[in-house]
Amino acid sequence: MSVNKIIEEKSMLRDHYKKMRTKMSSQYKHDLDLDIASRFLCSEQYSKAKLLLTYVAKDTEIETRGIIYAALANNKKVAVPVCESEGKMSFYYIDGVDSLVKGKNGILEPDPDRCTPVTDFSSSLCIVPGYSFDPAGNRLGYGGGYYDRFLRDYQGVTVGLCYSSFIKWNIPCESHDVPVSVIATDGYIRRASDK
Repeated sequence: MSVNKIIEEKSMLRDHYKKMRTKMSSQYKHDLDLDIASRFLCSEQYSKAKLLLTYVAKDTEIETRGIIYAALANNKKVAVPVCESEGKMSFYYIDGVDSLVKGKNGILEPDPDRCTPVTDFSSSLCIVPGYSFDPAGNRLGYGGGYYDRFLRDYQGVTVGLCYSSFIKWNIPCESHDVPVSVIATDGYIRRASDK
């Protein structure tokens, strides 16, 4: 499949999953988000991690605030990304979601002037956002490329949170796309099939 065809198909899939997310009732979404968080928090990968790297959910994304509070209560360090210039993303430690400010595109992120950047990613676990994942861990992201650039050099475990009804058999991939190693849904958590 040509690169242009892949980009076109990804764009159509993003529109499809955006519409699916907006059609979910708030109670149904809340219940699914709780199921996903519970499976994630009971996982071996989470248990072993000393540092959790995670996005802060907005609007229709799978909620991560409960995961953040649980990780802090479990005495884990938590870091959230800041999207910087030239598509670069850096993670900064946080003490809670109250210390976050609205950044690029209204996304909650740490204030780099007040928060400490993460320089040691050992024993870390990274939650990677996406609209959809396939069994091999390939991800349909939001199109900015921030996570793919970060994950290129990241050596830790990566987890994609996804509604089970959003798992697609085969996500179209480009050469720069980086798959996740674990997928957590409302129905299961498991290693991606090619890991």
